[in-house]
Amino acid sequence: MDAISFGTDGWRATLETFTEPRVRMVGQAVATYLRDEGETAPVAIGYDARETSPDFAEALADVLAANGFDVLLAERDCPTPVLAHAIVDRGLSGALVVTASHNPPEYNGVKFIPSDGAPALPAVMDAIGDRLGEPDPLPESDHGAVETVDFRDSHAAAALDRLESIAPGSIDALADLTVAYDAMHGAGRGFTDALLERAGVTVSRLRCERDPTFGGTPPEPSPDHLDALAERVRAGDADLGIANDGDADRLAIVTPERGYLDENLFFAALYDWVLTRKTGSVVRTVSTTYLLDRVAAAHDEAVHEVPVGFKWVAEAMAEHDALVGGEESGGFTVRGHVREKDGVLVALLAAAMHAGEPIDDRVDRLLEAHGTVVQDKRSVDCPDVEKARVLDELEAEIPDAVAGVAVEDVNTADGFKLLLADGSWLLVRPSGTEPVLRVYAEASDDERVDELLAAGTALVERLV
Repeated sequence: MDAISFGTDGWRATLETFTEPRVRMVGQAVATYLRDEGETAPVAIGYDARETSPDFAEALADVLAANGFDVLLAERDCPTPVLAHAIVDRGLSGALVVTASHNPPEYNGVKFIPSDGAPALPAVMDAIGDRLGEPDPLPESDHGAVETVDFRDSHAAAALDRLESIAPGSIDALADLTVAYDAMHGAGRGFTDALLERAGVTVSRLRCERDPTFGGTPPEPSPDHLDALAERVRAGDADLGIANDGDADRLAIVTPERGYLDENLFFAALYDWVLTRKTGSVVRTVSTTYLLDRVAAAHDEAVHEVPVGFKWVAEAMAEHDALVGGEESGGFTVRGHVREKDGVLVALLAAAMHAGEPIDDRVDRLLEAHGTVVQDKRSVDCPDVEKARVLDELEAEIPDAVAGVAVEDVNTADGFKLLLADGSWLLVRPSGTEPVLRVYAEASDDERVDELLAAGTALVERLV
């Protein structure tokens, strides 16, 4: 049990540690938690495209069924947001998803999603962690049934309905659009591309075959992993490029003018596009661009800042009935959909937005109206057991100025965010998934961002 450590939404580890007996212990803990909470509805179980994921999913199904729960087991690897939607759509007790998301193939993981379809909050994960133990099956006569299910159609129908609700009639323009879609050999293949085609888009596919090794590249849609997608758009073979990460809860966008589009700029464009048709506030994490604040102010809307982690975005969206929520790492959702980041739905919304007006043009207009915004980040190696100490010591080391500009305020919602007199900011916070400290900076140009990152990195490295 000591090897099982819950982080963001669940447990993730290399396969030396992530073993079937331990996965079964997690399944038992979830079953005990659900039973203690009075949950009796079926549980969905899904998995990503890794070689080991189907067997781990079957092990979880076996444990949940042996504890009396009916189980809906995905018939193939499946995006995490599709499972989250199924929970709400079918009134389930929750879902377990075997996935290590964007990590390399030597990793795997398991996420738990509660009955509201939103990411589990820490109190829930702590309660599950407290119940870890060996499987404790009921008598065979009390076992639940395991049914294999295709969750695709209900999610696709919901995504199309959400698009029609946000932008009535916009689907008509999609027939003239060609999208290059890169699944990175992950669970989005056959889901995101199929949804786009169902909406009338012509889809040009890249890496849409299952490959448990992900072609030797982690299924992380970062600029250095999307050269082929960018080339296809740059060559004019597609109007827009879209990629998903390994479990398709996040996405990346490639445009003709910019190539890889910074996720902050896409978030601002998405919110601006939805605001042309709907009203409502936006939820962003502490590491996400202030350009959203300027877009919101132009529409007399509010901004709700939360710590990094989509669980906090989801919680604030419910509290404030926010219109759009997201984070700079490429995870977004919209009001009226499940409160889980959904790279399948948002791929459809991005295509519709681009069909109406090129995303580059919208971004250009936003930057002209609100000023240029540049953001970047770096990582500093730091063992998990040292993170709390480093942050404690950093509190006493906060400078009066960073790279020659005075610190006007310090936000401690998640790590330390130094708000500077020129409107730029520097953030230091611990990663929730890797043994590193993240250093983020935002300013009006690349040179200033590099100066801030250098100063922030030097400050942290002295303490590690």
